[in-house]
Amino acid sequence: MALLRAPVLVAGLAAVLVLLTGCVPAEETTPSPSSTAAVPDPSEGATSLPVPSQSPKATKKKDGKTPDAREDHTDPASIGVVVNKRRPLAPLDYHPDDLRQPAVSIGTGGESALLRDAVADATEKMFSAAAADGAPMIMVSGFRSYATQVDTYNHWVLQHGSEAAADMISARPGYSEHQTGLSMDIGDITGACNLQQCFADTAAGTWAARNAVRFGFIIRYSPGEEKVTGYSPEPWHLRYVGKKVAGKMEERGIGSLEEYFGLPAAPDYS
Repeated sequence: MALLRAPVLVAGLAAVLVLLTGCVPAEETTPSPSSTAAVPDPSEGATSLPVPSQSPKATKKKDGKTPDAREDHTDPASIGVVVNKRRPLAPLDYHPDDLRQPAVSIGTGGESALLRDAVADATEKMFSAAAADGAPMIMVSGFRSYATQVDTYNHWVLQHGSEAAADMISARPGYSEHQTGLSMDIGDITGACNLQQCFADTAAGTWAARNAVRFGFIIRYSPGEEKVTGYSPEPWHLRYVGKKVAGKMEERGIGSLEEYFGLPAAPDYS
């Protein structure tokens, strides 16, 4: 995929790029699905992964519309798809056909600067509102393809010697929300605490926790939901579900998509 570039504020870029090289919060003990490490091509000894079949186009309803969030939690083209350690994408190499780069401050390039069209629209509105409220944000990472996740995961297997160890810091290929184009990691424009737990206390983190729902986003990995989602809290990882679902989750005090849609918990890959 051709490299896409967007203006990046210098104050936040350096810190963001450092974090993207594989920084994992020291205090976390459960796996983080948002590892965005820049990795070399997997070399001899990498774990063997299944070769997925060719990806179909995004599934549409008969009226031409993408399925509603409550209609299908397995269709990767639906904004209601639920991806976790026990619900891989089908097919594993699913690739959205409506990706575009949002017109916001971005601390990355290439495919990771992309989001699905509806998500990009919501992102532009949310970032504009945050900036107007004195909490400017930066997009740290968006879409991540199956191939990229294969390289990333194999790197960590080689680095740590086993899949079990790699699972602590990287989602397996085909199990990452980033591959749907519906999720992104955000950061504070200053770069402070990006991809770290302390992001929750920054201006951008605080604003997102209070206001992201107004634009159809939820914090996908919330505190106290580790045994359901299988991941430590990630205040920087936003998932687009649409305003209706996001609003109902907030209204009912529900912290995970699994609970909202009545799906089983996914604490591990077993």
